Amino acid sequence: MLSRVADSLYWTARYLERAEHTARLVDINIGLMLDLSRVSAERRWKRVLAALGHPRDIEWSDDVYSLVHTLFFDTNHPASVTACVIAARENARQIREEISTEQWQRLNRLFHDISRLRPPSPSDRQLSEFLPALIDGVHLFQGVTDTTLSHGEGWRFLQLGRFLERATSGATLLAVYQDDVFANMEETVDAYAYLEWIGLLRACTAFEAYCKVYTADLTYERILEFLLLDPEFPHSIRFSIDRLHESLEAVQEASHGPNAVELMRVSGKLQSSLGYAQVSEIQAQDPARYLRGILDQCRRIHDLIYEVYIQYSVQTALAM
Repeated sequence: MLSRVADSLYWTARYLERAEHTARLVDINIGLMLDLSRVSAERRWKRVLAALGHPRDIEWSDDVYSLVHTLFFDTNHPASVTACVIAARENARQIREEISTEQWQRLNRLFHDISRLRPPSPSDRQLSEFLPALIDGVHLFQGVTDTTLSHGEGWRFLQLGRFLERATSGATLLAVYQDDVFANMEETVDAYAYLEWIGLLRACTAFEAYCKVYTADLTYERILEFLLLDPEFPHSIRFSIDRLHESLEAVQEASHGPNAVELMRVSGKLQSSLGYAQVSEIQAQDPARYLRGILDQCRRIHDLIYEVYIQYSVQTALAM
């Protein structure tokens, strides 16, 4: 597979996953605004920005809806939801012949839907149509990808982008909550903390799934275990890394040429550490440090994917 094709597929999936994560995180925190004071609202929105990686030139202000408008619609900010969808569509357009007609139609429709539903100004609070259109559009793209595209190298690079982005955003979100919520937790959980925990689970589409495993009894240990180590929940970090490593193995087997020993070593090490980890051991050490370690390894995996499959040297290309 050409490196430009692999690169575009990888980033198409990453941008769409990022758009959905941003939309869901912001949506959940909009819903919590009525329940908390101004002080806690400021704290929460600063946490949102931290969980999104502190987007450049976007800061907390008292005008929440202006902030939301920027995070959703400002195409001058590459971190905005609309900018991510535009970037995904542009990457897909460059490799139109490599994806199915259904994929292109679905992505094109998503772009036009969110463009049509953009509010005219930050004061327009009608987001009730935009958010479902965005999230449903991403889910539909993922669905037609799985059902209309051959599960070969191209499909695998879409999976690499999707699950590496999901693992990275999940680990970042958990690390921010660890520092701001869990680390300052009192022995008796108050209503504020309980709402924050529900918000975290809902941001990861995990509340119902969590309740089916643990009932509605929310505890720090169970939330951490579920979002970090559960092998079956699609938005857990372990699940994402398992799917990531699985796709890396498939790409290595199909490509035959590039030397991916270091990439497979780093990915396999991260997969094993999550597979054999116990939440009690993570708590006894330093959960925030453990999560930062996951982020470091995810960044290393991204760099190695580029080194091995996308920006490889001329000598490597000739040897393939």
